[in-house]
Amino acid sequence: MTGLDRRPVAATEATLPRGPLAGFAAGSLGMGVWVTVPGLLLLYFLTDVLAVAPWLAGLALLLPKVADVLLHPWVGHRADVEQTRRGDRRRLLLIGCALPVAFAALFAVPGGLTGTPAAAWVAVFFIAGNLLFAAYQVPYLATPADLRIGYDERTRLMAFRMVVLTLGILVSGLLAPLLTGGDAATRGGYQRMGVVLAVGMLVAMLVGVAGIARLRGSAPASTAPGHGGWRALRTALRDRQFRWLVAAYLAMSTTTHLVLAGVPYYAEYELRAPGLTTVLVAAFVAPALLVTPAWLVVARRVGKQRALLGAQGAFAIGSLVLAVGRPAGLPVLIGAVAVLGVAFAGMQLLPFSMLPDVIRNAGGTGAGTYTGVWTATEATGAALGPYAYALCLTVGGFVASTAGESPVQPDAALAAVRYGFGLLPAVAMLAAVLLQRRYTLDATARAAS
Repeated sequence: MTGLDRRPVAATEATLPRGPLAGFAAGSLGMGVWVTVPGLLLLYFLTDVLAVAPWLAGLALLLPKVADVLLHPWVGHRADVEQTRRGDRRRLLLIGCALPVAFAALFAVPGGLTGTPAAAWVAVFFIAGNLLFAAYQVPYLATPADLRIGYDERTRLMAFRMVVLTLGILVSGLLAPLLTGGDAATRGGYQRMGVVLAVGMLVAMLVGVAGIARLRGSAPASTAPGHGGWRALRTALRDRQFRWLVAAYLAMSTTTHLVLAGVPYYAEYELRAPGLTTVLVAAFVAPALLVTPAWLVVARRVGKQRALLGAQGAFAIGSLVLAVGRPAGLPVLIGAVAVLGVAFAGMQLLPFSMLPDVIRNAGGTGAGTYTGVWTATEATGAALGPYAYALCLTVGGFVASTAGESPVQPDAALAAVRYGFGLLPAVAMLAAVLLQRRYTLDATARAAS
């Protein structure tokens, strides 16, 4: 019996079998590609392959996410409507399975486009991808709140999801730079990478749809859709516990995506070894495969809230080490990235298992709408992180280029690469800690389960 299987569950609530759990978690493989590869490579692809100025590249990634603030809650409402009319959210999930097409197109920029036209191409397909991702992600993440399971079982469900999501992040984060051509990346390499990973995404997402159906058979839905539309949105936004949890998660999501966007720059311009991008990604993501069961144990012993505060503190400390740069030594820097990875595992598992606690505390209605607001927050952080890093590069005077060019960067740009990757994440994570401390539901939710 693994660490993911030891749990006390209330007698009136279901214990989820591992087969359906694994099927549900498989959907996160495909989602992991979308949340990782654009965040890891898209900003670099724009500035160093397509010759897009950093400020415009950041804008091309930020503006498509703005619509998500309204789009995701609307998708959540539609998910609740589907639950009312059909008894499940399957149709939206299947629509979302078209996401791999948009992913492949994102990196298939026609050869004649550079600068502003190339940025426009990427922005258009980023918008399409975000629409499809919302259609899949919102009903997918509403599943834990739908099921008749308790406080610890919700954490266990998300732990399975986190392990598989981490595997998706790790595999795609390692393969994507290699498929593009590594140090000699080309447009053709990026196009090849997009097609190969899109095929894997499609298979994983379809398996996830089947897994959700099996879970709903094992633990029938315990929630009613309740009211929808703007009324449901107002209810979610007026929920004090939800507001603080979402605010803290926005800070966390922004920080982790900022770090992810900065990895290629830190490897090339601070460590002077572009090939270390893969090493840094592995150091950031791989620990989650080992420590997620440990975070599950910690959450059971001290509660999700305290465990999450510990993860946030560790992330801030590791970030400050990275701000030192080369003088700290390569082993120390890789170790610091690994600390960030351990903390990242907790920051993925714990907030996502706290969300259904909030929904259940609010009466269990409108799970899709709550989840839609949550995923809109995640999407906003995914946009703000790279944009914040792009602004750092702009302030430092970073010089954009096309593939094969190696312009000399000014000292201010090199400093921006380092401090944007280390100091800025530490400050942002401190904000997350302060916000997270305002959330007070955890002890009540734990006692009630």
